Amino acid sequence: MSNPAVSLPVETPRPPPGRRRGEAASRAAAARTLALPHRLTFRQILPFLGPAFVASVAYMDPGNFATNIQAGAKFGYLLLWVVVASNLMAMLIQTLSAKVGIATGRSLAELCRDEFPRPVGAGLWLIAEAVAIATDLAELLGAALGLNLLFGIPLTWAALIAAAGTLVILALESRGMRRLEALIGGFVAVILVCYVIELFMGAPNWGELLGHAVTPRFSGVESILLASGILGATVMPHAIYLHSALTQNRIVVSAPGLKRRLFKLQLIDVAIAMGLAGLVNGAMLIVAASTFHFAGYSDVGSIEEAYRTLEPLLGRAASVVFGIALLASGLSSSAVGTMAGQAIMQGFLRRRVPLLVRRLVTMAPALVVIQLGLDPTRSLVISQVILSFGIPFALVPLLRFTADRRLMGVLANRRLTTALGALVAGVIIALNIFLLAQVFAGAAA
Repeated sequence: MSNPAVSLPVETPRPPPGRRRGEAASRAAAARTLALPHRLTFRQILPFLGPAFVASVAYMDPGNFATNIQAGAKFGYLLLWVVVASNLMAMLIQTLSAKVGIATGRSLAELCRDEFPRPVGAGLWLIAEAVAIATDLAELLGAALGLNLLFGIPLTWAALIAAAGTLVILALESRGMRRLEALIGGFVAVILVCYVIELFMGAPNWGELLGHAVTPRFSGVESILLASGILGATVMPHAIYLHSALTQNRIVVSAPGLKRRLFKLQLIDVAIAMGLAGLVNGAMLIVAASTFHFAGYSDVGSIEEAYRTLEPLLGRAASVVFGIALLASGLSSSAVGTMAGQAIMQGFLRRRVPLLVRRLVTMAPALVVIQLGLDPTRSLVISQVILSFGIPFALVPLLRFTADRRLMGVLANRRLTTALGALVAGVIIALNIFLLAQVFAGAAA
C-alpha cells in the first residue's frame, strides 16, 4: 500500500507545512483503516465521507429551486417521479465517477485528454466549459437572489458579494480539504433542515404524492420541458468531472483488494450524500405543489414570486426559511462549481488558472443577465436545459472508461452496470432529441 498523496485535484494556495502534515496524517489513518476487519464503526468510516457531499451540492443548487418550483406549482405532484428517477440516475453516475479516480488515479477530464484523439478531446473540453459557465450562471444568480430577497440588496451588488463569498469558502481549502468538506456538509445540513421545516409547514397529501413518486406521467410539452430541466439540474455534468477529481488522490492504494474496499466505502458516501440530495429535491417540488398548485397559485413561476407568496400563505417564517435555503444553496454550489471548472481546465489543458481569474470570468454571464433585466428564474431554467444537453458528453466517456479493464483493473464495470449506464444515457439523449424537435417545430410555426 502506497502512502496517501498530498496533492489536491484542484489548485489552491498551498497550506502551511504543519497543516499539510495534518492532512497527510488524516489520509494515512484512513488508508490504514482499509486493512482493518470489514465491520467498521461509524468513526472509522467517517474519514471516507466527503467527496460525494461536495459533489451533491450540485444537486441542490438554485437551478433545482427554479425547476422544482415551476414543476410543483404548475403540475402539482405530477413530475415527482422525475425527481426520484433523476436521483437514482445521479447515484449510479456519481458512483462511476468516484470509481474512476480510485481505479486510475486520474480525473475524467485527464482520461478524456489522454485516451481520445486531440480533436475529440478539444470538443469535449469546449462542451465541458460551456456546461461550467451555464452552471455558474445558475449558482451565482441563485446566491444573488437569496441576498436580494433576504436583505433587499440590489442584484448587481448581491452577485458581487456572492462571488466574493465563494472565494472566501474556497480559501478554506488551504487549511485542508477536510475542512472544506466539513463546511460544505454544513451547508447541505442547512438546506436540508430548511426544507424539512417547509415540508411540514406545507402539510402535503402524503398518500397522493407517494403515488406520483413511482408513476411516470407527462401532461403536454411544457411538462416535458420542465422534466428535462429537472434532469439537467439533478444529473449535473460538472459534478461528474469533479467527483473523479476529488477521489483521484484522496487515498491512494495499489493492492486490488484494498481498491475494492475503498470503493465500497465510497459507495456509502454516495448513498448518504445523494440520498439527502434526493430528499431535498423532492421536498422542493412537494412544497411548491402543496403550497401553490393546490391553493390556486399555479402561475407562480419564479423564485421571487415563490418567496413573496409564501408569506401570506404560510407566514413570514416560511419565506425567511426559503430565502436562507436559497442563499446557502447558491453560495455552496457556486464554490463547488468553481472547483469543478478548475478540475475541468486542469484536466483537459494541464493548465492552472488562479481561482480569482476563474471566478471573474465565470461570473460575467450572470452579471450580463442582471444588467439586461432578464428574468432570473427563466434564465435559471434555461441554464438547466443546457446542462441536460451537456450530460451525454460527460456520461458516454465515463461509461466507456469504467468498462475498460485495461484502465480500471479490478474496478471495471460489470456488464449489468454498463447496461444500466447505457440505458440512462439513452433516456437522456432521447429526451434531448425530443426537446430539439419541439424547439425547431415551434420556431417553424
